[in-house]
Amino acid sequence: MTPPPEHDVKRLGNTPEAVEPPSLPPDEIIRKFVAKEDQFASVRPTFMAKKTIRIDEYDRNGTIMGQYLQVSEVTRMPDGRVVNKVLEHPQSTLHVFALEPEDVKELERIPQFPINSSQLAKYDLKYIGTEKIDEIDAYIFKVTPKIVDRKSAYLDGIIWVDQQYLEVVKTYGRWVNELGDVKFAKMPFTTFETYRENVDGKYWFPNYERSDETVHVKEGDFSVRLVVKWTDFKPLAAVSDTTTAPAAGATAGTQNSGSAGASATQPQQQAPQTQPQPTPPPQR
Repeated sequence: MTPPPEHDVKRLGNTPEAVEPPSLPPDEIIRKFVAKEDQFASVRPTFMAKKTIRIDEYDRNGTIMGQYLQVSEVTRMPDGRVVNKVLEHPQSTLHVFALEPEDVKELERIPQFPINSSQLAKYDLKYIGTEKIDEIDAYIFKVTPKIVDRKSAYLDGIIWVDQQYLEVVKTYGRWVNELGDVKFAKMPFTTFETYRENVDGKYWFPNYERSDETVHVKEGDFSVRLVVKWTDFKPLAAVSDTTTAPAAGATAGTQNSGSAGASATQPQQQAPQTQPQPTPPPQR
């Protein structure tokens, strides 16, 4: 799937009315894509990926005046540990607000696979229509939390589901909890648009996430943008027979998949599906 151009900012508008019912009952669509979400959540920790976090500040002319950049990679060390290896140490020239690496780590609270079987009962899902995204015909569901707590982040927004394979390919909305919008340290971001990439012809993993906000300070209003990219997905190297694998729960740097609890089980071998391949995120 092709993420939008860097400056094509979308906002959640009025919910469209469903013109006609989907070809499958909505409950069956939900049941099947939730099962796929469980599978993706369990497989995702077995893949390494390069992760780039960038925050840009713009002046009134739309020119970048400050930036935060951090690049890391989840990989397996020779001793068998899975770690988040820093490739480029955090660099910041931000002016509007100060930011520390510990603040950026708060973004890990965002579930990558929020509508899984353990969370489904906490949501109302309403079918609202269809839309073609690139070459993918997708069902659209409005997602509204009905049970929340203070610890977890819940999606309040929209998801797009591939009509043919019944897999989530895009999400858009706010992350909320019992206290309202989830606060990510000092960062002002609340609304996130997330695209996914088809990996190995079998799994849809988030690969591009963006949020645009306006910061109000005494000097005026300034636009800020967060972009998170995951690239170079590869299966983690297998633990050698002479290496002791880390105990459960001791793995560092794995991806957050919500409250479902991602398992480190190796993905099952199966024939790749023939699906439209996503276009890499736009480069600047």
